[in-house]
Amino acid sequence: MHAIIDRIRLDRAADRGEGEAAIVSLLFAVLAVAVTALVIYGAYFGLITALILRSLFYSLVSAGGLLLVGLNARAGWTRLLCYGLVPVALVPGFHLWQSYVDIIMRGAMATPPDLWIFVGVMAVLLVLVRMALGWALVILVGVAIAYAWFGYLIPGQYGHGGYDLRRLASTLMLSTEGIYGLPMGVAVEYIFLFALLGTLLMKIGTGEVFVDIARGLTGRMQGGPGLSAALSSAMLGTINGSAVANVVTTGTFTIPLMKRVGYSPILAGAIEAAASSAGQILPPVMGAAAFLMAEIIGVPYSQIALAALVPGLLYVVALMVAVRLEAGRLGLERDTDAGLALLRETLVKRGYLLLPLVGLIAFLIMGYTPTRAAVLCIVLGLLISPWNRLTRVGPVDLVIVCRDTLVATMPIVAAVAAAGAVIGVLNLSGLGLMLSGLIVDLGGQNIWAILVLTALASFVLGMGLPTSAAYLLLAVLIAPALTRLGLPPIVAHMFIFYYGLVSAITPPVALAAYAAASISGGDANKTAFEAVRLGFVKLLVPFLFVTMPGLLMIGSPPEIVLSGILATIGVVGLTIAFAGWLARPLGSGERLMMAAAALLVIWPTAVTATDPVTLLARVLGCAVLGLFAWRAMTSGGAVAAANRPRVS
Repeated sequence: MHAIIDRIRLDRAADRGEGEAAIVSLLFAVLAVAVTALVIYGAYFGLITALILRSLFYSLVSAGGLLLVGLNARAGWTRLLCYGLVPVALVPGFHLWQSYVDIIMRGAMATPPDLWIFVGVMAVLLVLVRMALGWALVILVGVAIAYAWFGYLIPGQYGHGGYDLRRLASTLMLSTEGIYGLPMGVAVEYIFLFALLGTLLMKIGTGEVFVDIARGLTGRMQGGPGLSAALSSAMLGTINGSAVANVVTTGTFTIPLMKRVGYSPILAGAIEAAASSAGQILPPVMGAAAFLMAEIIGVPYSQIALAALVPGLLYVVALMVAVRLEAGRLGLERDTDAGLALLRETLVKRGYLLLPLVGLIAFLIMGYTPTRAAVLCIVLGLLISPWNRLTRVGPVDLVIVCRDTLVATMPIVAAVAAAGAVIGVLNLSGLGLMLSGLIVDLGGQNIWAILVLTALASFVLGMGLPTSAAYLLLAVLIAPALTRLGLPPIVAHMFIFYYGLVSAITPPVALAAYAAASISGGDANKTAFEAVRLGFVKLLVPFLFVTMPGLLMIGSPPEIVLSGILATIGVVGLTIAFAGWLARPLGSGERLMMAAAALLVIWPTAVTATDPVTLLARVLGCAVLGLFAWRAMTSGGAVAAANRPRVS
């Protein structure tokens, strides 16, 4: 028994007393297994009513989260507060389960016991969000509740009659319009389930296969470790969707390797941060926001994943081009231990570990729902794990997988619960639609002005919130303003999604860049600015969605192909201009001309526009880029030939 407890012990329990650490770790593991069983049962059989499923899920997750943050708390009173709130967190889910019929019969009107339970729910929510995510969301929830309560004091169109505790409890706790609304439904049906799949794949070694495949494909090229970092982090992101998790997973291997072949600590950290953030925009997980987007827009998840594919690949291509150019500019070495031999060995010996990911794509193509496809892929992962002794997953390993999944998803669940409360107040008061109209009024019906305002608002909101919470609030507050101007819903939502998550690499938050800097030893802010230079596509591509909707698979096949070609040419041209090197150093004038030519290629008009000015701009841009590329390559080849040692 002691050996099992030692294996499932939480990492953060090292500095606690033996008894406390053992008890909390064991309780957390029990809750993790219970959450996993609930999610898998609900996903595969779908027999649990939405309100009951979501409330039970949140009660179990919040109880586990309070145990975790309590164990990690430094102050004794904070630990006691968190531990004391654990049974309070468990009450709402089981209360709604037992009283569901009665709640429906009385029209979800709150009774006095409901009011006390609602106060407990809010206390748990605020404490958990504060301990797990900081003050930003706590303040936002507090402002929302205050607005709902004291709205009668606000004059003009933004005021309202005010809502008492009974009305707030009915909306936020006894219905699917608040804490247990759509965001929580996505968390229980998709986020936890796909995080479980990703954790299981990491446990059986699929992440290491990604790294070795990337090294096999790119390692022998100049600066290959940088390319390997970009490719492996992007591939790993397809199964976990977390920029910071990618950095700490692959960065511990790729950053030292990059430094060994000549990358500076700042550049090595920036490459890893920019590459790791690719996972947030690459399907199938996309930081869990893809599932939220599908539910909000009302389209199949497969359509969102397909729409996100081309922009995500465009980002990865531009990043790898930038890394290769940096390697050439710095004259870096190659990874002599990598190459096709490593690729062949990896595919032959461990290629079967990719079967669950291949199966996921196959199941989705066959028409399975994402939830059922994920469950089947989890089963497939368990079936292939015994094929090798090193990848075998036993009962205790399964408990560890459940535990790690709960640790990883707890902050996201806390964030969507808080976002659900805010959204509930916005819908109750009608403030969401009014703020959307305010943006349109400020922009003066000018689409580009409104897009810039939207980008700024999304960026600012994204700095203080997790990706999922930021996207949810933006989808309610800002997306309607864009759709009112005639943009397709998927374009509007992808626009705010991109700008809501770019804060992973942009100061002053830049969590992915800061995590990479802690590994590389480089300056954190310099690493963040360098990551922005390498990952500038995230700032540019959202505007291209408006003029090139073909990037999101909207339009006819010729329009989609043309959008992809023009966007690729423009993005690669800008990448070369920012790098300042193409087979030889580029002067300031050359870089400015290349940047201008690239912008002409992605001229801000519809991709199908046939007016002479647009056509001339794009032809001229392509011609200038082609000319510069030819001159740089030929002069670079001549320089290399002149410097090549002569054989007498």
